[in-house]
Order: sequence, then structure tokens, then C-alpha cells
Amino acid sequence: MAQRDLDLVVVVSPEHVEYLTGHRWDHRFSPLAAVRADGHCLLVCPDKPAHEPAADDLRTYEAKWRSTLRNDQREAAAAVFGDWLAPRGARRVGVEFSACPPHVTSHLGGAEVIDVEPALLAMRRLKDPDELLILRQAIAACGRMYETARGLLAAGVNELDVFSALQAAAVTSCGEMLTGTGNDYACGVRGGPPRNRVCEAGELYILDLGPGYRGYFADTSRAIAVDHRPTDEQHAACERVCEALAIVERLAKPGVRCRDIYAAVQEWLAGAAVGSWSSHLGHGIGLSVHEAPHLNPAWDDTLQEGEVIAVEPALYAPELRTGLRIENDYLVTSTGVECLSPFPLGLV
Repeated sequence: MAQRDLDLVVVVSPEHVEYLTGHRWDHRFSPLAAVRADGHCLLVCPDKPAHEPAADDLRTYEAKWRSTLRNDQREAAAAVFGDWLAPRGARRVGVEFSACPPHVTSHLGGAEVIDVEPALLAMRRLKDPDELLILRQAIAACGRMYETARGLLAAGVNELDVFSALQAAAVTSCGEMLTGTGNDYACGVRGGPPRNRVCEAGELYILDLGPGYRGYFADTSRAIAVDHRPTDEQHAACERVCEALAIVERLAKPGVRCRDIYAAVQEWLAGAAVGSWSSHLGHGIGLSVHEAPHLNPAWDDTLQEGEVIAVEPALYAPELRTGLRIENDYLVTSTGVECLSPFPLGLV
């Protein structure tokens, strides 16, 4: 804020409200946070003050009338913000251009409005210790989910039953309701939601799991042979993909270009006897499922210490029924990466 000569920053997206104040509400509500140049933070909460947020001034708006959710909550929260701002005023105000509505900007008077969303997203790349604790909990839930899956999978098991069992395992691991269910639960295909369909012998079940815990998302993947009898081709493909992860672990460290890591893995997987790969290699995780940095040639990002990345090499082919994707989460440290998801990688 000092560098850009901002008097105030106002955020309304749930992710940035949580990032700045440590408190999260779900999609039904419209909180607002504002930070002055001197560090003073206002948090506008639905219905009642949040418990121990990182904020100096807590104010509320009525989110419900007689238990019915209001549809004009953003306007109501903005009105509270306007009352707070009126005696102070501001010359230059930072907002999220993609999310900040006229309800908020109408209270800024003649202030110059600046987009601070790119700066907030850049800050979110580097995880604070409290964020890492939450991410580790979300990732640990993945381990419980894979344990459950390996004991449950067999020919004839319905994908919906797998999904339900894995959600129960994650809830038990986290000790509370999830804030996200994860990614892919469809068997015999590259991905997708669970279907009312039974798994077939010989298929590989790609389980790309990303439970959300208190707003932070894990993102891991394992491929499991439905009948626990993978073919030689499936075994060989799995070994090839696991070696791709080892390549990333050898190369990744602060200052390394993500494009260079991608190119090394692409060259390795191109030599597979069966299967092909043309997807991204990975991305950052945190308050969104996909964050920077991007291990993707469409971007030119460089790894930084403190980032948490999900890395997901894969091979797909009809002969592999349909293929496999193995994904680990890593913390970028000063000397390399720490694997945060040390769960078994094999197909059985």
C-alpha cells in the first residue's frame, strides 16, 4: 500500500476476506474487509461478529430476516462500510477489479480506484505458517481417503458409493464439515464427477482428491487397479509416471523456471512405451484449487520459497484402461521441495 500510495484496500471475495482476516464464510454470505494504510482493519460480518478475527473493528449487517437469507447482502454490507468510511474519506483505494461491485465503489466518492488483485494473488503464493498448518490437514485427509479406497475398490462397486465413502473418510480426518469435495471420482476415464456406474475389472480408477479444509484445498491423485491385478503395461506406465515425479523433486527449487521443469518431464514421458501426455504438469494450491505458480508452458513462472505446488504427471492410452495420473503436493523450501503427501503410489 505504501509503494502504491494507497489510503485503503477493500476486498469482498471470500478468499481475500479470509486471507486478510483469518475468518471464512461460505457462499451464502457477503462479508467485506477494509485495511487502512496504517494497518487498521475493518471486518463487516453477516449477522454477528466473527470470533477472534485478525481485525480491529468488527461491524455487522443483517444477513437474514426471520431466518430467511437476504438477496441484497452485498448492498447491506457495503452500506455498513460506507458509514465507516464517510468521516474518514480516501484519495486512492485498492479493490479487486474482478469482484468489487458498484455497491462498494459508490461509497468511495471521488477516490481513484486501483486494481490490487494481482498483488493479492502474488502475496498468496507464499504460504504463512498458519496457512501451511491448514493445508497439511487437508492433505492428510487425502491419505485417509486413499486408505479407504484401496480397501473398498472391487469390480462391481458403484462410483457413487466410492465418493460417499471417501467424503466420510475426509470428514472424519478433518473433524468437521469439508469446504470442498475434491476433483475426479469417475472410473475408467481421465476424470469427472462420480456417476451411477459400477467399476469394471481391468480398469484403472483415477482418484484426484482435493478436499477443502477451512477454505484451503489439497490436490493429490492416485490411480488404483479396480481388481487389484494391474497388467504389465499398467505397471510400466506407473513406474514411468513415478519417475517423472522424481525428476521434479530433483529439479524443483527457488529460482527454477517452471517451463524448464515441464520440458524435462515432457521429454521423459514422451519415451513411454505405452501412453501419452499433453496436459499441464501442475500449479499452486491454497485458497483456490489452481493458483500460481503454473507448471505449464502457457505461463513463465519461477518457483519461490514458501509456495505449495501440486505436481501431476500422467499417461493415458486405451490399453491402460484409460490411464493414470499421480499427483503429489510439495512445499518449496530454500533448498528444494518437501513432499507433503507421502502416501503409497502403487496401483494396488
